Amino acid sequence: MKQFFKKIIVTIITLEARVVLWKYKPKIITVTGNVGKTTTKDAIYAAFSTTHHVRRSEKSFNSEIGIPLTILGCENAWHNPFRWIENILKGLFVIVIQIRYPEWLILEIGADRPGNIKNITSWVRPDVSVITRFAKVPVHVEYFSSREELIAEKAYAVKRCKPRGVVVLNADDADSLAMKSITSCHVVTYSLNGAADIVGSHEQIYYEKDDRGIEVPAGMTFKVDFQGKSVPVVRKAVLGLQHVYPTLAAMAVAVSQKINIVSASEALSHDTTPPGRMKLLGGNKRTSIIDDTYNSSPVAVHEALETLRLIKTKGRKIAVLGDMLELGKHSIEEHKHIGKLVAGITDILVTVGIRARYIAEGALNFEMDEAKIFQFDESREAGRFLDPLIKEGDIILVKGSQSIRMERVVEEIMAEPLKKEVLLVRQDAEWQKKA
Repeated sequence: MKQFFKKIIVTIITLEARVVLWKYKPKIITVTGNVGKTTTKDAIYAAFSTTHHVRRSEKSFNSEIGIPLTILGCENAWHNPFRWIENILKGLFVIVIQIRYPEWLILEIGADRPGNIKNITSWVRPDVSVITRFAKVPVHVEYFSSREELIAEKAYAVKRCKPRGVVVLNADDADSLAMKSITSCHVVTYSLNGAADIVGSHEQIYYEKDDRGIEVPAGMTFKVDFQGKSVPVVRKAVLGLQHVYPTLAAMAVAVSQKINIVSASEALSHDTTPPGRMKLLGGNKRTSIIDDTYNSSPVAVHEALETLRLIKTKGRKIAVLGDMLELGKHSIEEHKHIGKLVAGITDILVTVGIRARYIAEGALNFEMDEAKIFQFDESREAGRFLDPLIKEGDIILVKGSQSIRMERVVEEIMAEPLKKEVLLVRQDAEWQKKA
């Protein structure tokens, strides 16, 4: 019955969304890939929002329900039929009454199963198509026969780009760059390695002194070069390449639409990034938390650990890692590989979940001291264990897939738990009802 109701709702709101696109004719930016979609979408929004009337997908609204909701300007009604009726009526209002509709829509597009992007791009034709990058073992691969089939599905976002559109590709990712051959659109590339239209360099962590005069990590700085111009970019309260690459993609989209690179840089430098994505938070006992609890995949964990390795601290480095889901047959191998990385970077490892036990096994196999490895089945239990364990100056990385609810670990050790609704992911009522 629920699936039947969902199918009816999807059909109605999709029809309404198609009419809205026909009526208002906004320009559309789609963002897909396998790593960094949501962060890239948010960075593009930051670069555009100071000069254009723009709307983005909320959170990671990238599905057959999320995309029509974004187009209609509605929120997810979850399991409330009355709110779905309200959404349908709002859609009709937008169709019947002339409103000030956004000039640009920035839509994240995901592919959980074969056909997802092919179906969406049959009616959502992008003016700008952004491809981020692909992991060797992508998330969601368990629903595809191979990694190549997943990439081919993502390629529809490029194939369906409008004839005079722009395709933005990550030149550091071979699979992303290869899509240059399947489009006749204008292509703009970005890179940290030099050979691209938009080039980032000199990325580093910057530090600020706290009230005791002790330096603590405060964010990232780097340079962006385009056509002989070089501009500095500061991303405050976040860390890692997970924010550098999305920033470069946003700059590439901006310059493709004649937005001044300096204006885009300033907008991004003042942007407040969403929670749960390599976000720096204050922890109890004057510790620092790297909150990367939004989701997880092997490449994202690898990069998060590399950031942890680079941070300067007088305290310990602690990794709290939950299960990585939707890896199919690659799951055990990839969890063990993460354990190998952890063994050479962290002082303490805490795992959460059944699959994450293989992270602990991998760390043990690479001679991490067993006395410094702790395993839990549930995230809040792990957080309660951590609270008395952490000490002043410690840096704690917390990461895991959505359903492992690693934000509950952060809640137990953060310095400002009363602000959790603003600082943490999944704080809305529907998520709070879930176990």
